[in-house]
Amino acid sequence: MTIGLLQLDFLIHGARSLKDKRRVIKGLKQRMRSKYNCSVAETEHQDLWQRAQLAVCVVSGDSVHANTQLNEIARFAGMQHEAELVHYNIEML
Repeated sequence: MTIGLLQLDFLIHGARSLKDKRRVIKGLKQRMRSKYNCSVAETEHQDLWQRAQLAVCVVSGDSVHANTQLNEIARFAGMQHEAELVHYNIEML
């Protein structure tokens, strides 16, 4: 069994308040969960308007499959218009 962890760092340029940021992040988390059947949580920068860090977790019997899925999620996150992906990191546990 392999647990894959993906950390995504975002800049949210259009956010003027925490409410704006939460709207963007909530939508992104919902799209990731429904499209990739993964667990997603906001893990850092909860009090900053224009920054966010999400952690995405997948569990698989095959490490290659987990890595492929996390890379696909990172690519998907990078294509979002409301949030700019500035950095991501993948770890296998």
